[in-house]
Amino acid sequence: MAARFRELRILCAIALLSGVMAVLYPSQFLAPATLKAVLLSLFAYAIIACGMTVLLISGGFDLSVGSVMALAGMVAAVQMRYFAMPVPVAIFCGLLAGAGAGLMNGIIVARAGINPFITTLASMIILRGAVKILSRGRDVTGLPAGFNFLGQGAVAGVQIPIIVMLVLVVVCEFLLRHGRFLRQSYYIGGNERAAMLTGIDVRRVKTLYYTLSGLLAGLAGILTTARLGNAAVTAGIGVELKVITGVILGGASLAGGEGSVLGAFLGCLLMAVLVSAIVILPIDTYWEDAVVGSILLLAVLADSLGRRRR
Repeated sequence: MAARFRELRILCAIALLSGVMAVLYPSQFLAPATLKAVLLSLFAYAIIACGMTVLLISGGFDLSVGSVMALAGMVAAVQMRYFAMPVPVAIFCGLLAGAGAGLMNGIIVARAGINPFITTLASMIILRGAVKILSRGRDVTGLPAGFNFLGQGAVAGVQIPIIVMLVLVVVCEFLLRHGRFLRQSYYIGGNERAAMLTGIDVRRVKTLYYTLSGLLAGLAGILTTARLGNAAVTAGIGVELKVITGVILGGASLAGGEGSVLGAFLGCLLMAVLVSAIVILPIDTYWEDAVVGSILLLAVLADSLGRRRR
């Protein structure tokens, strides 16, 4: 019930912000191109947020998703550009790289017992270095048209990345609420020892959650690469903090045990609408990072105060 109330509040915030912008700048904010731009700027964050939500609910988190995103896109691009691999094979290799990076994080966190902050921070740096080594520090261009279609094509007038995003949000929200595997994240995040005593293989499940997070970050990276038509060395920088901000706004807690995929999606949507408003408003766009950071701090503070009151 509390989660639904939080989601309703975010919807009201999105509606209020959109209403104000529609009144002040109707020709710009209400233009179809603006709506399309908002959704296209959202899809990578929302896809990654599906995995990040499960991690936060289970008491973990992943700072390496931005680097995983860049690595998966670069692996796929290098396979196609320099080794003439078929598009499906290259995509599989990119997804495998993302899942492998997540699996590595999961093993270190769940099996070795290393703090997830330290583990994923180190992974973020290592994987970013791997991207530079793989690409020799240069963007990879000249990708096949069939691959680019995945990011630039449309079905029934809707861009493919947006369709993938919406399908994943619906599926992950359903599985989180009704599927045994993802629902275990609430038990682990609420009381890990109690979850172990009930028969849940906590280390195995947490390892798979990190693997899922890496896989979804890899998918976001491949779609972003296809969208841009090239694999950028700088892809995914700063993505992790924006995703975590959206997920916490959506009701997830850094302490674990709370959250929903729908709430995370709405939190990311609110961030996307806010960034769009900053671009349209007559203010310096360099304010974006300061605003996002402030929202993250306020969201964490509100979560901490709320938990203390409870």
